[in-house]
Amino acid sequence: MTPRSRYADLSAASAAVLLVLTAVLVGRHIQDTRRTLFVRWPPLFAVWDPHLGPGTPAAVLVAVAVVAYGPSVAARLPWRALLLTAWATALAWTWSLALVDGWQRGVAGRLTTRNEYLTVIGRFHDIPATLRDFTHHIVSGAPAPWPAHIAGHPPAATLTFVLLDRIGLRGGGWAGAWCITVGATACVAVLVAVRALADERLARRAAPFLVAAPAAVWVGASADGYFAAVAAWSVALLALAVTGRSVAWAAGSGLLFGLTCYLSYGLTLFALIGVAVLVLGRRRVRERPVLLPVLFLAGAAVVPVAFTLSGFDWWEGYRLLVTRYYEGVGGVRPYGYWVWANLACSVLLTGVATVAGLRRAGAVPARRRTAPRAEVRLALLVAAALLALLAADLSGMSKAETERIWLPFAMWLLPACALLPRPRVWLTAQTVLALALNHLLITGW
Repeated sequence: MTPRSRYADLSAASAAVLLVLTAVLVGRHIQDTRRTLFVRWPPLFAVWDPHLGPGTPAAVLVAVAVVAYGPSVAARLPWRALLLTAWATALAWTWSLALVDGWQRGVAGRLTTRNEYLTVIGRFHDIPATLRDFTHHIVSGAPAPWPAHIAGHPPAATLTFVLLDRIGLRGGGWAGAWCITVGATACVAVLVAVRALADERLARRAAPFLVAAPAAVWVGASADGYFAAVAAWSVALLALAVTGRSVAWAAGSGLLFGLTCYLSYGLTLFALIGVAVLVLGRRRVRERPVLLPVLFLAGAAVVPVAFTLSGFDWWEGYRLLVTRYYEGVGGVRPYGYWVWANLACSVLLTGVATVAGLRRAGAVPARRRTAPRAEVRLALLVAAALLALLAADLSGMSKAETERIWLPFAMWLLPACALLPRPRVWLTAQTVLALALNHLLITGW
């Protein structure tokens, strides 16, 4: 690592820290004087509350283990063992961080508050009838309007928890465990995709950053962690399809992409990451120009067709959501602050190491003739994720709470850390940030 590149990395990280500090100070001033941000610790939706909890010792232990042994273990383990170890470590990291706030406040109570999914389970006693009637309760002035999170998402999000309840996994504890367990697999999906589209060396270098990301603070336990995993696997399966593993993966990818779009309206932007995957696998696509797209589209049609036949109109739902959004705090929160403060939230979500990694990824095209081909391919994948995140930001439909809402995009920025030298230094910064966030703040949604 040359002194010049080291200086550029530190400059990027310092600029990110400055952005966060500015967002905190400016946000504090706006909230104190105008009360228009509707967050108590801007730019995060959180409350200042320094505390310890039962998860503290485990969280510190996992952090120390990942920093000390993560890079070397990731480099040596057989590939399948690495994937299993990554999932197990991500589970341990996410569970321990969640339990810093205790079982009830950190896990079981997360999805039972007044705006959350479990509060409406009883209204789904007749699922087909509820789906037909779903859009009639989105806007605030409608009879019995849905709580914010239910109104803000297509019904597959709520239906997930309804089905968990139906099979006997009732209550906030099971719902939280579902989100953490499934959400932790997102890192595995990203590793699979990076190995398929770039190379195994970069995937192994990215692994410790994926399993010990600050994003775990919001994966445990929010539904967006679950959404992130579904979206990530849709990309991973597409990556496997276009790199010759099996074209059948394209159908699975399409199925999960269709589900992704019915979990969150904004995750349709994952199409941008999908396009990047197709570009990177264009040779394989040209070999089977009909089969791959047909299988993907066939899979992608399953969930939309099922919901449409059940009576839910996605486009009508989105139109009414926009109305609901601007009826509430979304219409009051100042775009001029959040359009850049959201990016400060993303720094806290992904860590300063990711900012430095993105700086390196951005420099790859300038040295395309000398840069390893795998790094060029990784840079394109990360750039697509960043573009999707920026599109969400500019839309104005993501003002505040993006540290949670943008979890699915954040997972695809983290692989940029594979480009960083001295990984243990950057991993220390990542884990310290996550521990500080979870012990100094009570995060909410």
